[in-house]
Amino acid sequence: MIDVTKMNGGSITVNADLIETVEETPDTIITLTTGKKIIVKESRQEVKNLVKSYRSECNSLRID
Repeated sequence: MIDVTKMNGGSITVNADLIETVEETPDTIITLTTGKKIIVKESRQEVKNLVKSYRSECNSLRID
């Protein structure tokens, strides 16, 4: 899950596994596999970095 900022300043947590596309038009729009669109303040690159960090964190968890 990643935390992003909606245009009204509120925070929202998004399931990174449901992200289908991220585009800048110039606002950043995250489209989920459900078809829902979320406009956020972060840039496309920032969202990409958040997803990469989230996935890296998930892959580093040890299961004993």
